[in-house]
Amino acid sequence: MTRLFDLLYLQNEKYPLEKSINGRNPSGSWKSYSSQEVVTYSEQLASGLLNLGLRAGDKVAMVVYKNRPEWMILDFAIQMCGMISIPLYPTISVGEYEYILKEAEVKAAFCGGGDLYDKLNGAKPNVPTLESIFTLDKVDGKPFWEDLWSTDNLDKVHEIKKEIVGEDLFTIIYTSGTTGNPKGVMLTHNNVMHVVIKTSELMAADTGDNVLSFLPLCHIFERAVSMVYYYRGCATYFAGTDNLSGPDGDLAAVKPTTFSTVPRLLEKIYEAIYNKGLSLDGAKKKLFFWALSLTDDYKLDQKLSFGKKLKWGIADKLIFSKWREALGGEVKAIVTGAAPCPVKIMRVFCAAGIPIREGYGLTETSPTITVNTMEPGGAMLGTAGPVIEGVEVLIDQEGDYREGEGEILAHGPNVMLGYYKKPEINAQVFREIDRRRWFCTGDIGKIVKGPTGREFLKITDRKKELLKTSGGKYVAPAPIENRVKEEFMIEQMMVIGDKQKFVSALIVPAEEALKSYCEKKEIPWTGLNQIIQHKKVIKRYQKLIDKYNPEFSHVEQIKKFKLIASPWLPFHEDGSDAELTPTLKLKRRVIREKFKDEIESIYL
Repeated sequence: MTRLFDLLYLQNEKYPLEKSINGRNPSGSWKSYSSQEVVTYSEQLASGLLNLGLRAGDKVAMVVYKNRPEWMILDFAIQMCGMISIPLYPTISVGEYEYILKEAEVKAAFCGGGDLYDKLNGAKPNVPTLESIFTLDKVDGKPFWEDLWSTDNLDKVHEIKKEIVGEDLFTIIYTSGTTGNPKGVMLTHNNVMHVVIKTSELMAADTGDNVLSFLPLCHIFERAVSMVYYYRGCATYFAGTDNLSGPDGDLAAVKPTTFSTVPRLLEKIYEAIYNKGLSLDGAKKKLFFWALSLTDDYKLDQKLSFGKKLKWGIADKLIFSKWREALGGEVKAIVTGAAPCPVKIMRVFCAAGIPIREGYGLTETSPTITVNTMEPGGAMLGTAGPVIEGVEVLIDQEGDYREGEGEILAHGPNVMLGYYKKPEINAQVFREIDRRRWFCTGDIGKIVKGPTGREFLKITDRKKELLKTSGGKYVAPAPIENRVKEEFMIEQMMVIGDKQKFVSALIVPAEEALKSYCEKKEIPWTGLNQIIQHKKVIKRYQKLIDKYNPEFSHVEQIKKFKLIASPWLPFHEDGSDAELTPTLKLKRRVIREKFKDEIESIYL
């Protein structure tokens, strides 16, 4: 198999499913497509695309608010007629749509949900190539995608498929970017197929398993994972993040064996669990925090004495089993990526019988470079895991780095062709070493050895995010942020101090946890805007900073901080600049600009 649409036929022939891909109807019931239906509808849509006058090599955009099975049908259809998909984030502005659609010379677009048709239609007058926009939902007066389905060109579709090879470009994914205009990452079938095949055995997903997909499919992380599910013959249930938990949520309904997520969602689940523990009384509360305290010393692959086994058995039966039940009761593993996951969060979940496995990669590497695995000795908390088969990593130590650290370079069949129409940037991000082409990730890391001697990649920071104090000392903000954010009273945090005398921080409190603290201390709750100015609240957060500061060198320690009442979001209804990327990374430049007065007050 060399083309991603080969997965469609593989599943249908090898392990056909009655409910291959599934999604919620507007009524809330599940709509399912069988493996055969996905084949049939994908081919008919591909035929319809040819009826539009589109040809191999043309660009087709796709955007939805929530993951849905129709995305897969559309993705396969675009692939099998040799066209190039341009997945878009639903929360970007009309101006950003214009930029991407115009640069990519998109000819047709498909959208599902909300105001997406209007946003695309608003961009259309400034995109000369854009001829057609179709909706995935039937709306009066708007072209409906099913009306495009046709059997007229099926023979032509099959002819085109035969000509497609693994080296062919199949998608251009525009990175969300923390600065400047987005860049189009050109990925081939081979790029993503390598990741699909080499990581499929590492996923806790077996043929016939139910799996849940809710991270945006426009991001290569979830898109590649969804292809792994197809390759493994899993029944995939697509959903959003708004209805995951609770007795009527998608976790309870689907009972997935696995899903992929980002650290922020795991942090929110942990915060909810912790706050629920705080709300208990008497013996129940003591039992909860006794069980939680056991996780402090948890180690992967640990061997317990008889006494400890007994303690863990009690904690598991009375406390941890309820956590697993809240996730559907069948989860064998959760994969996290896109940003570093706090070690404390992973340790707690793993200890509770919910294995978390962290991986690392970029859109430019399709995405996986490393991933922690499930077998004994295959995972190490605090690392991004071993390098996947067929990929190589080089730590480039040229520059002002700490011992053993350097920029992470990647070489392998998963590395992109380059950025679309950006030859000058391609020249910057690729280096030739020993006659081989290496991609410069911009991330800083080092290789560490696990207990069994296996090598793991540890990410220490982003090259472009290093701070340099006025004293000339470099500071990596990410490790400080990730460590301090393990504290449940801190929702978000950004370390600052570039060109300043000392390091400081902006901190967004976790509102529910702060409410609980105020109630305990009999501090009247006056709203987040007011309460962050209360002397006792500021003193409490100072204690938290004082708790973690000794773990860092003198120059890395947070000398001052400012509490911020407004949470940082990936999208604002009023159109103002978002503080987070769609994958929930900090947009440091935006945050510095929005809170420049607060930052200035720190350094007065």
